[in-house]
Amino acid sequence: MRIPWRARVVATVAPAAVALGALLWTLPDGPAVRPAPTVVGATQTRCLPTHGLDTVRELDRFAREVRGNPEFQGGDVGASVALQDGRQLFLFGDTLRGADFDGQAFVRNSMLVFSPACAQVLLPADHGAILPDRADGVGYWPMSVARVERPGYDLVGVTAQRVRDNGDQSAGIFAFDNLGPAVAVFVVPRGGTPQLIELQDVGPDRVDTTRPVWGAASAVVGDTVYLYGTARPAEAGVFGFSLQVARVRVDDLLDPTRWRYWDGQAWQRDPGRAAVLIPADGGVSQTLSVFEQEGRWYAVSKRDEVLGTDLTVWTSPGPTGPFTPSPALAQIPSDAATGTLRYLALAHPDLLPKAGTMVVSYSQNDTDVGDVLADPRRYRPRFLRVTLPR
Repeated sequence: MRIPWRARVVATVAPAAVALGALLWTLPDGPAVRPAPTVVGATQTRCLPTHGLDTVRELDRFAREVRGNPEFQGGDVGASVALQDGRQLFLFGDTLRGADFDGQAFVRNSMLVFSPACAQVLLPADHGAILPDRADGVGYWPMSVARVERPGYDLVGVTAQRVRDNGDQSAGIFAFDNLGPAVAVFVVPRGGTPQLIELQDVGPDRVDTTRPVWGAASAVVGDTVYLYGTARPAEAGVFGFSLQVARVRVDDLLDPTRWRYWDGQAWQRDPGRAAVLIPADGGVSQTLSVFEQEGRWYAVSKRDEVLGTDLTVWTSPGPTGPFTPSPALAQIPSDAATGTLRYLALAHPDLLPKAGTMVVSYSQNDTDVGDVLADPRRYRPRFLRVTLPR
């Protein structure tokens, strides 16, 4: 019998000296089940000293200059979440590792754990991706991350997109297909090592950019998770993605039949009726950040993905819009002459907070894979601080 993911939380956290009775009290009501072993046993690598990253300038310098350990040389995305014990988790997409690394030299995803003085890579037992590839080779690119605090541990939800190589040699680094979303759940004991307890695909594999990829951004408010989806219409000259939203109770995250989609008037069951909150023409990137702060909602993204230039914030009185764009907060263009790609602008609300501002990262890559392999530091997120619109 398949053991529900909630029971796996008990199996993972109980050895960390958290009272089993207290854990069961925090889980939803239901029949008692026997705990199952952890899906993936992961360990944290040795400490890479950070010497404190107290400013955005120091954080950006660390990303640009530090060579890192063999377990992590470079990667994109870099979505983050703060844990109750003060540590930060960062989720990366396609990740390069050192030539002397004992394991896969390239993986679809990875996780770094930052404490006040250390950066450590989370490694599964097989030294592969922290969200393991499927048996058919399909991998997972992280999109967004959020957490729910429980006594003595955090539940961390990660949304991802399923990807596969499509064999189109002419497409270079863009030779992949997006097959749909997935959801993973980690349990993180206070001060302990994150452990993956569930990874679940959502919907059948299908190559269709007009279908929203749910989880392109996510936000937790109380016991509700808002899952934002992005889609690109099949229209010439449109380089951005549209934005839609679904919601579900935290405890029902892994049950898509419980998801409800905003149609412009009400929450309903049919994802095909989801209303467009931001249109694709001049729209958001495929992955972005949406968050609530002091009663106001913000969507942070680079307009028009790789081909755009403007780091933009859309504001709204609520999670369902209307979202109004602000003037560009920064310029982060790609550079055709040098082959530099800049994309995936993400907000980090929990990182070095300062009233009225936000730390934002964007991914950087190069069309010449050889240049990246020669110096993986070219393939890491960059950080800056922006002022939020009033």
